[in-house]
Amino acid sequence: MISVEGLKVEFGVKPLFHDVSFVINQRDRIALVGKNGAGKSTLLKILCGMQQPTEGVVSIPNDTTMGYLPQVMKLVDDTTVREEARKAFADNTKMAERLERMNRELSERTDYETEEYMDLVQRYTEAHERYQMMGAEGYEAEIERTLVGLGFERTDFERPTKEFSGGWRMRIELAKILLRKPDVLLLDEPTNHLDIESIQWLEQFLATSSSAVVLVSHDRAFINNVTNRTMEISCGQVTDYRVKYDEYVELRKERREQQLRAYENQQKEIADIKQFVERFRYKATKAIQVQQRLRQLEKMVPIEIDEVDNSALRLKFPPCLRSGDYPIICDEVSKSYNHLVFEHVNLTIKRGEKVAFVGKNGEGKSTLVKCIMGEIPFEGNLKIGHNVQIGYFAQNQAQLLDESLTVFDTIDRVATGDIRLRINDILGAFMFGGEASEKKVKFLSGGERSRLAMIKLLLEPVNLLILDEPTNHLDMPSKDVLKEAIKAFDGTAIIVSHDREFLDGLVSKVYEFGGGKVREYLGGIYDWINKAPLQLPPTGGVPNGAEKKVANSIPQELKANPSVESAAGALSYAERKELLKKKSRLEKSIKEVEKKIETLETRIAELDAILCTPEGASDMTVVTEYTSTKRLIDQETDRWAQLSEELETIEL
Repeated sequence: MISVEGLKVEFGVKPLFHDVSFVINQRDRIALVGKNGAGKSTLLKILCGMQQPTEGVVSIPNDTTMGYLPQVMKLVDDTTVREEARKAFADNTKMAERLERMNRELSERTDYETEEYMDLVQRYTEAHERYQMMGAEGYEAEIERTLVGLGFERTDFERPTKEFSGGWRMRIELAKILLRKPDVLLLDEPTNHLDIESIQWLEQFLATSSSAVVLVSHDRAFINNVTNRTMEISCGQVTDYRVKYDEYVELRKERREQQLRAYENQQKEIADIKQFVERFRYKATKAIQVQQRLRQLEKMVPIEIDEVDNSALRLKFPPCLRSGDYPIICDEVSKSYNHLVFEHVNLTIKRGEKVAFVGKNGEGKSTLVKCIMGEIPFEGNLKIGHNVQIGYFAQNQAQLLDESLTVFDTIDRVATGDIRLRINDILGAFMFGGEASEKKVKFLSGGERSRLAMIKLLLEPVNLLILDEPTNHLDMPSKDVLKEAIKAFDGTAIIVSHDREFLDGLVSKVYEFGGGKVREYLGGIYDWINKAPLQLPPTGGVPNGAEKKVANSIPQELKANPSVESAAGALSYAERKELLKKKSRLEKSIKEVEKKIETLETRIAELDAILCTPEGASDMTVVTEYTSTKRLIDQETDRWAQLSEELETIEL
């Protein structure tokens, strides 16, 4: 489909990459990987024709359509969400207008027997067939399905796009690209502004799409679920691994070891040649051999290897003071602006726990964090535990850095003890190696400032970390360093993130925000996903909103015949209705049990606090209540498991 031959790109003295050749075939799913600055985004721009290479040829058939989503784009704010998405079907609209004109002409003309009239009928028939193949008027349902899949509510469709944040407007642009169904999709960090539900919907969409996909992403779970081929830009070359990302990581380790061995052998050979030349440079009898060695040295092509892999760096937090047993306790916390954000939030976070705040954007995750930080007012009781020292990473954290300092000095001022000897290693792990460490903060990009603010936070002695989308500007090795540091952290951590791979193995409890409620799930991120299956909007089949049309198209005699209805589906209407009732009853019972467990666990936390005092420890009434409450929690948990299993057996 797309052929790239002898590609070379130069911005300075050293080429960004050179002598690059590869082919993109139909239905290829390619992950473009490499460290920041390697040229991933540049290569996408060259493929879509927005940038020209210094040398080389990119061959694309004339009828091949391309859809390109950059990381940043200029957005128009003069339409509603639906109208903006409808622009993806400009060809359908033009075709509909053309058909309307032809239809009007057919109704006005009376020369039915003439050759011109028959020609018009033929052209109308062909155009109408083509219009039907393009989706005809069905694209409205497709627009709705795609927008809902990317996280929009149906009430958002008629809102002006200017009312939405930049992240939500990027979702609209992504929806337009997906709706056009191009032959090749070029996506640069498509998950940056998506929540977990939308990311999973996009995974399903791309898996069933007939388009070839080339994407740049630092979301490991996403590229593992979408791609089947990995192309790495490294040392100015593109290496093609025809495997998924996880398999590529293993193959790359082997390749790097081979690179290192070859590099070491070459360096030894160079040293031997130089030693020979220095030893016999002024001996006339060895002049010929010296000249031969010098020519050999000139012809030698230096073996390049990647910079030292800092992903194995172990970053340890500095010692911190011990906090109270319960750093955060929320009791009936509520927050509203012009609308309800959340209400009746009851949660207790114990010392040492690592918890995740998840849910759709706009459901209140960052709002609750701001309540904890005391930045905004709220209703209810929110208690910060004894001796709690909070380290907070927010999206605007980068703006608080001292612009007059260099990168190195910024970290040097907060580093203490042995960590000061490893500042360069730490900076390298977060992509500030070499000369980058001497850049002044005022010259850093937004992403670079965010990474620097993250390093600064990691070196401060705090016992409660609150991280709001900490991985947005980190590549995979840097995310691994951060993840290992948080796992080894002996304090408490609250992490707001949509990165499943980052949260996996890191958190032991998940708080889901949605519908004005905050629900607690014990276990890791995938336990939450499995316990609370995400209601992903369909990516194919009968479009949302089209069910009524389909139902109306069924002849009345078929609707009236139960045997025909049963043959069309696995269940009759009556059976399906009964199962829906049973499912509703079970879901209601499960919610009641979950609420009861939450109440009991809150009481256990209160009793724990009482038992920690000398008076409480000797009070047998408290001990008895503690034992009986624990027993009730076990009983309710067993009941919850039984109801959940029963719910899973229902198949509609």
